Parts: sequence; structure tokens; C-alpha cells
Amino acid sequence: MRIGYQGEGLSYSDQVAIRLFPEARRVGFGSFARAFQALGHGDVDRLVLPIENSTIGSILPVLDRLARHDVSIIGEHLIEVRHALIGLPGSTIDGIEEVWSHPQALAQADDRIEQAGWNPIPFYDTAGAVRAVVERGDPSVGALAPRHTARRHGGKVLQEDFLDRDHNTTRFVILAADGWEVSEDANKTSMVFETAHSPGSLALALTELGLRGANLTHLQSRPADEAWKYRFYADMIHNPGPQGVKDVLEPRPATLAALRVLGTYPAAEVP
Repeated sequence: MRIGYQGEGLSYSDQVAIRLFPEARRVGFGSFARAFQALGHGDVDRLVLPIENSTIGSILPVLDRLARHDVSIIGEHLIEVRHALIGLPGSTIDGIEEVWSHPQALAQADDRIEQAGWNPIPFYDTAGAVRAVVERGDPSVGALAPRHTARRHGGKVLQEDFLDRDHNTTRFVILAADGWEVSEDANKTSMVFETAHSPGSLALALTELGLRGANLTHLQSRPADEAWKYRFYADMIHNPGPQGVKDVLEPRPATLAALRVLGTYPAAEVP
């Protein structure tokens, strides 16, 4: 089996891919767009991608592509993310002026970076940022990444746990292009839908889902295909198994339009 992820080896996504599929061949991609294309073309069998973070919320480049690609969410995994500030051997934290990392990682330490007066530089990957910083050889440049990337690329950990919130946790999803089946322990459903453009339409939709036994855990509005129209991404917990899904979505709630179920899977335990 071939497992795709965004980034380089030793990145957070690579760690999750190893944990979930230890025997699989892992393939890293430079962008989320390329990762989705690889799954669609059959170059990989599954994707492991971040979709939500407890500090900054939804990972929008992933969320938006779920509605545009023929993929299904078949599982999820939570991982605590503990960024380390990594620089060159011999460098000091007082000498840092720039910090490189994936945009999501920089956002998770935005307040700390601003307080330090550093210039954040987006890079396509956390582990790749460490490699690039070491190759550049400038002691005023650091990177945010998993601490073990320092040893692999010859860097130095200047400070551990460099983030804004101690609970910093990222939710990853497993994506497949070959459909999904609802297992007996599957108790979480992700979906995308639209509502009428009228007062109270979203409130009515959420009320109807709640009355059917759905406990909403995540809701995100995003632009739809037409200008100034929006679709909603939602995650909900419900009774497990196929019957649990039917209780909530069959018959289709009258308040939901263009409903598409992205997947039903077992909810991950919060670490």
C-alpha cells in the first residue's frame, strides 16, 4: 500500500502516516494540491492530511478540496504537536531574526513569534524548513519543526515547546478514492451542505440535525461555486453503525441542500 502525505520525511504528517500504516510505502508531496491529484490518479492508495488544529481551527486548503475531489474520509487521528525552534549549531535564540516553517505551524506560534520580533517566512513543510535553514548556513535564521528533525539535518534545538497554546493538537484524516463503508463502530460523520439564502435557514438546519440525535463538533462556512454563496462543512457525532447514520440523514433533512456525505468513521479519542 502507498500512503501519501504533504511534506518531507520526519514531518508531522509523516509521523502520523508511520503510526497508522507502519508497513506501507510513504510518499511525500510538496503541496496539498499535488497530494489530492496523486490520490485521484491512483498514484497512492490513501492520503493522510491535517484538517483541523486546536489552536488555529480548520486547515482550509484541505477542507476546500474535499468538496472538489471525489474522495471519502475513512478515519481520523489526533496528534499533539510540539514545535521546537531549531537553528544552526553555535547559534543562539537571541540572534534569531527570521523563522521558517509551514504556514500552519507559524500560525500556531504567531504570538510568540511576534513577541520575539522575528520575521515569519512560510515554507512548504516543517521538516523541509529545518533542512533548508541548515543548508543556508545563516545563524540568524531558525525553523519550527519536530525536535527530532534537528538531529537528522544537523541543526540545534534552541527551544522546545515553541507554540502559543499548550493544548496544540492537530486532527488528521485518512482519505480514500475508492468509497467507504460504515462500520459498526463508526460514530462520526463529515458532510458538506448548503442552505437556503434566507433568515434563520442555518439555525433551522442545525436544529433539525440536533433533533435527530446529531451532536455537532465542527462547523465551517466556505465560499461555494457561485459568488457570495456559501457551503458548510460539518462534523457530527451520532449513534454508531449504519443505523446511526440513517437516523440522522434519512430521509434527507428538508433544510439541507446539495448535501454530500464525506465519510462516516470512528471518532478518535482526544489525547
